[in-house]
Amino acid sequence: MSSLHKSRIADFQDVLKEPTIVLEKLRELSFSGIPCEGGLRCLCWKILLNYLPLERASWTSILAKQRELYSQFLREMIIQPGIAKANMGVSREDVTFEDHPLNPNPDSRWNTYFKDNEVLLQIDKDVRRLCPDISFFQRATEYPCLLILDPQNEFETLRKRVEQTTLKSQTVARNRSGVTNMSSPHKNSAPSSLNEYEVLPNGCEAHWEVVERILFIYAKLNPGIAYVQGMNEIVGPLYYTFATDPNSEWKEHAEADTFFCFTNLMAEIRDNFIKSLDDSQCGITYKMEKQEQNIKPQFFAFRWLTLLLSQEFLLPDVIRIWDSLFADDNRFDFLLLVCCAMLILIREQLLEGDFTVNMRLLQDYPITDVCQILQKAKELQDSK
Repeated sequence: MSSLHKSRIADFQDVLKEPTIVLEKLRELSFSGIPCEGGLRCLCWKILLNYLPLERASWTSILAKQRELYSQFLREMIIQPGIAKANMGVSREDVTFEDHPLNPNPDSRWNTYFKDNEVLLQIDKDVRRLCPDISFFQRATEYPCLLILDPQNEFETLRKRVEQTTLKSQTVARNRSGVTNMSSPHKNSAPSSLNEYEVLPNGCEAHWEVVERILFIYAKLNPGIAYVQGMNEIVGPLYYTFATDPNSEWKEHAEADTFFCFTNLMAEIRDNFIKSLDDSQCGITYKMEKQEQNIKPQFFAFRWLTLLLSQEFLLPDVIRIWDSLFADDNRFDFLLLVCCAMLILIREQLLEGDFTVNMRLLQDYPITDVCQILQKAKELQDSK
């Protein structure tokens, strides 16, 4: 470790040990990158995303309150509905019109259950392919949710809901004697997709299952937006950062802490996920035109801006970009500058290329040095 890096770590520690943290100092330091040693990045992100207040003395009580609140969400939105589902229709005499699956009432429990399943299946599909370039999300977490895995709780978990809802296709074949045979296509074959993570044995939880639960709870609490494809790419780096915290006390509560930081971040960028707002003053199209880029969002910029560049770079580089993004007062404005810097750095190639070549460049960005991109974005910011 270089003396300069040690000095930066000491600077962060000095700022963070103050009884009342000076936000401007923390932002200034964080903008140039946050060290991962000692859990500094995890702590700084929680402050910069307004999860932790600036007064250190209140951290313990606030964390305890928020983590208990998340446990309450789990009970109300996963465990209790799971128990109700397990108990619904135990015998034919128990089934009333209100509890019948074919009840057309939109407020019926079954209708809510079916709608939730649609959201859950989309989330499940997306999180099974989260950050495929690393093995982290398919590995078992050290801290599985005890509320969910408690053997005393006999209820339908999200895992069971997905398994029961997904229709298992069968191959039907008739042999020369006229006998029909039915077999599952996956019975004697490899996993259905090399790009999808497999479910771990009972008693274990993979990290992607934790992310699935976070997104499901968020969708239940925010029915106006629910879940939109791409949110998994936002929550992934947050959860990875908190779940790899060297401090075991913080790492144990990565799920709850990620949920609240994700919720706070979505409060700032959620309008990008609402298509009906695209052309409004808070929508993504307006924000791009405001910077006079005149960029067609459907080509590449929509993905860059909506997913905070999480699909354009490797995860460590995304995390480094987010250090600067979270540290800036006007996060979306700085994100636009980062995108502009990306265009400027390949300007000559864009001028020489035709439409097909340029689209390939923009959709598979060639520069991997994010520090160079951030430096150019900072120059653009300073020149305004």
